[in-house]
Amino acid sequence: MLSPWLVASLLLFVTISGASAQATIFIVRHAEKADATKDPDLSPAGRARAETLAKVLKDANITAIYVTEFKRTQETAAPLAHALGIEVTMVPAAATADLATKLKSASGNVLVVGHGNTIPDLMKALGIAAPLNLTDAEYDNLFIVVLEEKPRLLRLHF
Repeated sequence: MLSPWLVASLLLFVTISGASAQATIFIVRHAEKADATKDPDLSPAGRARAETLAKVLKDANITAIYVTEFKRTQETAAPLAHALGIEVTMVPAAATADLATKLKSASGNVLVVGHGNTIPDLMKALGIAAPLNLTDAEYDNLFIVVLEEKPRLLRLHF
């Protein structure tokens, strides 16, 4: 069940951000994985989280979705991509700088599904100075970055 506070906060933030011409970047770590193999599918809890993400972002005017070459990021983005009819763009997990460059030139709202070890570097490349450490057990973060002259960050949980 979605928290009314989360939904209200997200909608308010996106509405305020929408008044500017800057891109809003939604960043999440992939949902829970089934096992510890190199490229696992999502677990049942991960699939449920991916569905929740799609519900949370369905009205956020997402115009592009970026994932990595790993199934868990693609499966996390799939419900939203399907609901919105958006084809996902695959970017190698190691290409954080290239992704940041693409995001800085984005003109709409974008979802990025990354990894616990790539998200901190991406945030830094986008101009977010606050250090960010994600533990292996954290799958519920929803980072919202508004790319303005001085980028703004809002951290929510879903």
